[in-house]
Amino acid sequence: MHIYVCHIYSKSLLLGGLALSANKDAARGTWKVYIRYIDWMGQKQIKTKRGFATKKEALAWERDFLQSQSKDMNMSFKAFTNIYMNDMKPRLKESTFVNKRYIIETKIIPYFGSRSLASIRASDVIKWQNELLEARDEDGNAYSPTNLRTIQNQLSAIFNHARRFYSLPINPSEQAGKMGKQNAKEMYFWTQEEFLRFIATMKVKPMSYYAFEVLYWTGIREGELLALTPNDFNFASKQLIINKTYQRIGQKDMITDPKTEQSNRTISLPDFLCEEMEDFIASLYGIKPNMRIFTVTKSYLHREMDRGCKESGVKRIRIHDLRHSHVAHLIELGFSPVAIAERLGHKGISITYMYAHLYPSKQYELADKLSEDRARANEELDVGGADKNV
Repeated sequence: MHIYVCHIYSKSLLLGGLALSANKDAARGTWKVYIRYIDWMGQKQIKTKRGFATKKEALAWERDFLQSQSKDMNMSFKAFTNIYMNDMKPRLKESTFVNKRYIIETKIIPYFGSRSLASIRASDVIKWQNELLEARDEDGNAYSPTNLRTIQNQLSAIFNHARRFYSLPINPSEQAGKMGKQNAKEMYFWTQEEFLRFIATMKVKPMSYYAFEVLYWTGIREGELLALTPNDFNFASKQLIINKTYQRIGQKDMITDPKTEQSNRTISLPDFLCEEMEDFIASLYGIKPNMRIFTVTKSYLHREMDRGCKESGVKRIRIHDLRHSHVAHLIELGFSPVAIAERLGHKGISITYMYAHLYPSKQYELADKLSEDRARANEELDVGGADKNV
């Protein structure tokens, strides 16, 4: 690609053999940049940018812009993140894109933003990791291991993109190694007894009661619950169709595709839940087949969880832990990992196996069975030996 800059204004600064034009906007009292260049398709383009407080800022922006157009890996890290986000936006769900942008803008760019992309080394990444490991919020709490891993993954994704598509030689984040953990060590859950104590406190608010009933007895995700419509229930076949999820993005309610392709699934419902939901939907005045059943927010459910835990005395868990609770209950009932994975919309049974520790009683039961089997074998051996002696 060939890029050239023409000298338009009377004052310009030569940098790296290119005429970088930055001129004072007398009317506004700020600096402006005017660039003519040839894009990657060989077309002549013009780019104007105004409102810079200083000439230095104007020239820095112009340098980043030219390097980004030529895909020069000496561009600033911040400039490349703009390329990365533009490349990724059409491929991501809006909620995923918003979360990615938030992490990059608040946790990564403040540290690496002004650095040249090609100059960042593994040692720089390690220093960044150490700062995050030592960081504390206003309550004195450190980042959780899963949060740290999520932040690290975003940095790695940026460097991997630069390496795969823009000829960056190495991924320094990969060289530095990962921080945090992909999955939290502990998973919290309720036993059926704990849930029944909790749900009894929800009966004063039907919306809350039926929302938590569905979450616990089906194991669906919070967003999947909030996207449910009457059309999703087939009471004749006792099935629930999961094919969408609810997100609140920028003060706007949005219904999007589920988290993964496997999340599109049909769940069989127990008789009592069918009866409950059929009665509840019938009680909703004016509801139409394609309207949301649970017209509440995630914040509402969290507040109701706080209330129910306080009134029932059960331990506080997260809303998502009701999904863990459902898996733990199915494990206790003896269902296979394959059946559980299909019900929850897991990509593979390996994810389901992560839940195996949720019912330690199963391990005790296993150990007891081994003891019984050993005692039986010894007894048979003793009897057999006695017979031979006779």
